[in-house]
Amino acid sequence: MGRGKLRIYLGAAPGVGKTYAMLSEAHRRVERGTDCVIGFVEHHDRPRTEVMLHGLEQIPRRALEYRGSVFTEMDVDAVLRRAPAVALVDELAHTNVPGSRNVKRWQDVEELLAAGIDVVSTVNIQHLESLGDVVEAITGVRQRETVPDEVVRRADQIELVDMSPQALRRRMAHGNIYTPDKVDAALSNYFRPGNLTALRELALLWVADRVDEYLNEYRSQHKVSTIWGSRERIVVGLTGGPEGRTLIRRAVRLAEKGAGGEVMAVYIARSDGLTSASPKELALQRTLVEDLGGTFHHVVGDDIPTALLDFARGVNATQIVLGSSRRKAWQYVFGPGVGATVARESGPDLDVHIVTHEEAARGRGLPVARGARLGRSRIIAGWLVGVAGPVALALLLNTVHLGLANDMLLFLALTVAAALLGGLLPALASAAFGSLLLNYFYTPPLHRLTIADPQNMVAIAIFVGVGVSVASVVDLAARRTHQAARLRAESEILSFLAGSVLRGETSLEALLERVRETFGMESVALLERTSDVDPWTCAGSVGPGAPVARPEDADVDVPVGDHMALALSGRVVPASDRRVLAAFGAQAAVVLDRRRLQEEAEQARALAEGNRIRTALLAAVSHDLRTPLSAIKAAVSSLRSDDVAWSEEDQAELLEAIEEGADRLDHLVDNLLDMSRLQTGTVTPLIREIDLDEVVPMALGGVPEDSVDLEIPETLPMVAVDAGLLERAVANLVENAVKYSPLGTPVLVSASALADRVEVRVVDRGPGVPDEAKERIFEPFQRYGDVPRGAGVGLGLAVARGFAEAMGGTLNAEDTPGGGLTMVLTLRAVASPHAPARLAEPERQTT
Repeated sequence: MGRGKLRIYLGAAPGVGKTYAMLSEAHRRVERGTDCVIGFVEHHDRPRTEVMLHGLEQIPRRALEYRGSVFTEMDVDAVLRRAPAVALVDELAHTNVPGSRNVKRWQDVEELLAAGIDVVSTVNIQHLESLGDVVEAITGVRQRETVPDEVVRRADQIELVDMSPQALRRRMAHGNIYTPDKVDAALSNYFRPGNLTALRELALLWVADRVDEYLNEYRSQHKVSTIWGSRERIVVGLTGGPEGRTLIRRAVRLAEKGAGGEVMAVYIARSDGLTSASPKELALQRTLVEDLGGTFHHVVGDDIPTALLDFARGVNATQIVLGSSRRKAWQYVFGPGVGATVARESGPDLDVHIVTHEEAARGRGLPVARGARLGRSRIIAGWLVGVAGPVALALLLNTVHLGLANDMLLFLALTVAAALLGGLLPALASAAFGSLLLNYFYTPPLHRLTIADPQNMVAIAIFVGVGVSVASVVDLAARRTHQAARLRAESEILSFLAGSVLRGETSLEALLERVRETFGMESVALLERTSDVDPWTCAGSVGPGAPVARPEDADVDVPVGDHMALALSGRVVPASDRRVLAAFGAQAAVVLDRRRLQEEAEQARALAEGNRIRTALLAAVSHDLRTPLSAIKAAVSSLRSDDVAWSEEDQAELLEAIEEGADRLDHLVDNLLDMSRLQTGTVTPLIREIDLDEVVPMALGGVPEDSVDLEIPETLPMVAVDAGLLERAVANLVENAVKYSPLGTPVLVSASALADRVEVRVVDRGPGVPDEAKERIFEPFQRYGDVPRGAGVGLGLAVARGFAEAMGGTLNAEDTPGGGLTMVLTLRAVASPHAPARLAEPERQTT
């Protein structure tokens, strides 16, 4: 039995119609005769969605009891026993109730897929694990339930359920998503137009990237080399000259005209040394293109037009932007130039833009070196001059007799020309062929391969010697120039590598991608092992089909130290490239070591934080706990003294001092124990549905009367919290607010409902806290301002935030309008008094 297929309906926000679309698809499949059942679907009391359940078989849910409440989850075993062709499973990111078969619903779905059952599911873009921080920055709500991106990416089909923000807000206003009492709060908070637009953009971009992955995978599998203009990708060819910045800005403007345009700037380090790039200018252009949202690429290529076109076709580019040539008019005798060559060979599927700039036709600044390495065209030209040239010259001299000396000089000029063009072999052939023609046609006896005059023999010998010497010098110069150019190209790559180190680029995958791109490989992997007999493990890899088992399986393997190797697949590189590869491998090893050192540093930082906490605890015990103990001891000693006859009023006062000291001591010890529990992760909240007006008033017992104004509406929804933890958190917040409030000014404790959450606000009119200190006051043993040591150990707010987060809520500080500080405690609201405790996220009610 094969693995089942997964289809996911992806939405940008709650209410766009994911579940409705899933149920519509189920009805279509049932009409076609497909065995389709409902494993779990949540209709959220939406009438139109609930109607779609009719006519579909539903697998009974499994009831689970947890902490006094009954919850229902998908019965995975029942679905497996039923073994339908297709199962509908809503809310892929949902967290199952403790006691379920799996922790997450996506793990339930994996079991169904492994059993050969096709699954249709739904998920919102904000529940993708990689987007948690982005979504929190946009909406201010941290998504507690997430699904790994890889689970969604492995889906066989992803369909985006899209709706404009205006249409979604109209649906909300009409009561099609939430109940009427929650509509106003939702529209003014989570469902603001800006939030919805940003979430929609996230969803569209994520799906576009997924489609791009499919396209690249298909092109790779089917070896498609032609360009498919499915998306505007603009490649900017850089030479390192000052015109590069103009080209980048022009390319960005072109990309902005199309949907999803992408700009890739590429600098090709030419191994024959024909270009002179300024490292400083390249660094500026790299920064510019990255600031404008593009990417910078560094490629080595022997032929610039070919390398540029290969790169453009490899990334499926649609346009190439090049600058007008900086060469002088006379320099075009050496060839048409890169721009003209690229435009001629680009084909009909790749547009080439030649952009004018101020540096056009002003020269390159350095003379063009034409002898760096002999290309194929020059070698062919050398052979033509060396072989055909003497024949043509002989035919010419047979009609015009100039004398033996002049004839010999002309043949020698052809030999020198053959050496300059084609190197050693064409020059040797020219010298040999020319000497034969001189002997046959112009040296007595004519038309015979003999020489009668010894002087003519010496002349021909000198002619051959000069030709061979000139050819040897030219060939040696070409090889030396090629070596210098090769070293220069290597130095450019190594300087770029050193620059990445100085810039702090520590991503191993990015470095391996740079290796793959620079050397034109299909995949690169960094392998390591602990000893010579242990198996190899992959520390990082990029590209499809990376060799992760053994370095010997790769086309190229470069040892890095004793137990590490860089493995590359795609082609065999020349031995001269291995030196640069070794440098990349060494840098990869450094990056890997740095990453591991950072992980160890994080562990050490955690240990240091624990030591700091213990040190602070000792300081608290040595001073803050000693003060109430000393007061209690002094009062008890006074009462037990036989030397003084205490009046009833004095005894009552001493007993009151003992009680106050004991209460203060109890409060300090509770905070210390609570912080210890939070630091060790042993806080296990008992989540239940409660009303705020049952808990908040109980938290005010430790403050003076008339010091707090309480505003808790009776219409608030219930919240899912631990009553004890909530009481302690609110008590600490109120105590802190009363401490800093002016005398006679009460602290306000109010609550309100916003979408799927309830906010408790503790408002004081004290001195307030500046923005830069708002987060620091929640750290353990922190007290803001000039507060005496006896005012506490600075744990109240830290404990309150720890308890809030343990219950799935948040605690933040805001400025009070008009002066003061407001503590905002956000809690999860329950959907309705009659529903099980399934809540927590805007689009659905979950546990």
